[in-house]
Amino acid sequence: MPKIIIDGQEVEFRQGVSVLQAALDAGVDVPHYCYHPGLSVVASCRLCLMEMKMPHPQTRELSWAPKLFPACQTPARKGLEVRFDSDVVRSNQRHLMEFYLLNHPLDCPVCDQAGECHLQDYSERFGSATSRMVEEKYKNPKKDVGPHTLLYQDRCVLCTRCVRFCDEVSGTGELRVVKRGSRAEIDVAPGIPLDNPLQGNVVDLCPVGALLNKEFLFKQRVWNLRSTQSICPGCSRGCSIHSDHDGERVYRLRPRYNEKVNEWWICDEGRFGWDYIHRGERLSEPRIRRAAGLKPVRWEELPQILRFHFRQAAEAEQGLGVAALLSPMMSNEEAWLLGRFIRTVAPQATLALGPVPCVGQDRVFPKGFTIKAEKCPNRYGVERILKFFGQPRLTFEEFVAALAEGGFSAAYLVGGYPGEWVTKDLQKAVARLDFLVVHDLFPSGLDEAATVQIPGASWAEREGSFCNCDGLVQHFARAIVPREGVRSDGQFFYELCGEQGLYRASRVREELAGDVREFTELHIPQEEPQYAH
Repeated sequence: MPKIIIDGQEVEFRQGVSVLQAALDAGVDVPHYCYHPGLSVVASCRLCLMEMKMPHPQTRELSWAPKLFPACQTPARKGLEVRFDSDVVRSNQRHLMEFYLLNHPLDCPVCDQAGECHLQDYSERFGSATSRMVEEKYKNPKKDVGPHTLLYQDRCVLCTRCVRFCDEVSGTGELRVVKRGSRAEIDVAPGIPLDNPLQGNVVDLCPVGALLNKEFLFKQRVWNLRSTQSICPGCSRGCSIHSDHDGERVYRLRPRYNEKVNEWWICDEGRFGWDYIHRGERLSEPRIRRAAGLKPVRWEELPQILRFHFRQAAEAEQGLGVAALLSPMMSNEEAWLLGRFIRTVAPQATLALGPVPCVGQDRVFPKGFTIKAEKCPNRYGVERILKFFGQPRLTFEEFVAALAEGGFSAAYLVGGYPGEWVTKDLQKAVARLDFLVVHDLFPSGLDEAATVQIPGASWAEREGSFCNCDGLVQHFARAIVPREGVRSDGQFFYELCGEQGLYRASRVREELAGDVREFTELHIPQEEPQYAH
C-alpha cells in the first residue's frame, strides 16, 4: 500500500481517499464536522485544516506552505507530507471552536445528543475553557420539520450533512441552507416537510444535537444504553443495525456500516417498525387445550407432549399426515432444528414455507440504497433449508389447499410476523386438524383450533442468522432477554430435538453448514471508515 507522512510518521492509506480519511484510519484525532465518507465533500467546517509541504515556486525544494489546506478535500498521494500537530493548526482549531460556541446554548444537560456530541468532545480537546463572548447570544428557533424529526436550530453548526443526504442519498431535497452569513440556518421549503423514507438518517448524521428523533426524545440517556449488533428484520435486504437497549427494553435502532448491504443507512420502516416487540398483547405463556379450553402448561412438559402426538400421527398414516409450516421470520438455525425434528418423527412429513408478505415494489434511491418490497428477513434461508430436506414440499397456497382437503392430521405452524398473517382460508382449513401447534407472537384466528399454543420470541430476543436477498448469511445477536414466561425459539427447538444444555446459534450453524454448504460462509462487514459520527 502507498504511504503518506503525517506528523513525521509514515502511514499507509487506501487508494482514492483524502488525507483526512487516511489520518482517521491511522488513528490520528483530526476534528471535523462536515466530512462524511458517504457524502460529497464541501470543506465548509474548516476544522480539519492542515499544514502541507509543497514545492517552492523558484527552487522547487519542498517546504511548508504558508497557508493551511482542508484535509478532507486534499487527495492522499504517495510521499505527501502533512502535519496536524503544529501551533498554527492548533490555533486555527481553537479559534474555530470559539466561533462555533459563540451562540451555542449551554443546554448539554437536557440535550439528547449529550454523550455522543462532537461539539462537547471537540470543545474539550481543541477549544478553550473560557469564552470571550459578552454579548447576548443570538437565538435561532426550534422547528418541527417533519413527522419524526425536530430541528433545534440554535445548536446547529451548519455542517450541511443533512442537506447533502437529502440531495444525494434520498434524492428528495427537502432541506436547504437559508439566509446568509451569521444568520444562515437549515430549513425546509414551505409546505414540504422532511418526510422521505430515509429521513431518519439525518439524525444519525448530525454531529451535534440539532436534529432529533421525536420517538427517542427525552426517553433515555445514551450513556445508560447498551448496543447490540443485529440485523433489521423489516425486509429481505437485511440491513446491519445497532439495537440500543436498557433494562430489557429496546429504545432505538441505528444503522451499522455494511459495505455490501446498506453502507451507512437504514430506512424509516426498519428504524421505527420495531415497537411491536413491546406490545402488551403478546403471548406470554405456553398453553394446551384441556376440556375447559387452553390452559397453561410448563415449558419442560412440551417436548414430550409434542413428540408423542406427532409420532402417533406419523404411525397412523406412515408420516403422510404430518406437516410443518416454517415462517420466513425464523432464523436459519431455528428453521433447520424444527425441520429436523419433524423429519425425525415423521420422515415423510410435508414441509412448507409460510406466507411471504410483499408491499408494493422495490424502491431504489439515487446512490443504490434499496427498500425491498418483500417484508420478511429470511425467505431465502428457509427456502434453502426446505430444499435440503427434500420432498414432500409445498408452497403456502398448496399447503392451505392440502389442509382444506383433509390431507393432514397434525401440523406445526410458526408465525412470528409483526402483523396479521393468518388468511381466512388457513383459519378455515386448520379446523380439520386433530392436533395443531401454533407458535406465534400474538393471538390469531388459529387459536380456536390450536391444541398447543406456544409464545414466540421477537428477533430482538433471539440470536441466529438470516440470509438476505443477495444470498449473504448474516449473524444477529440477542439484545434483550425474552419477556417473562417466554422461551427463545432456538432454545425450545433445541430441546425439542433432544439436545441438552444452552442453545448457541453458532454451534447449531456449524451443524447446519455441514448439511447445507451455503451456510458455511458468514458475511462479516468490513471495518467502518473512521469519521465523526
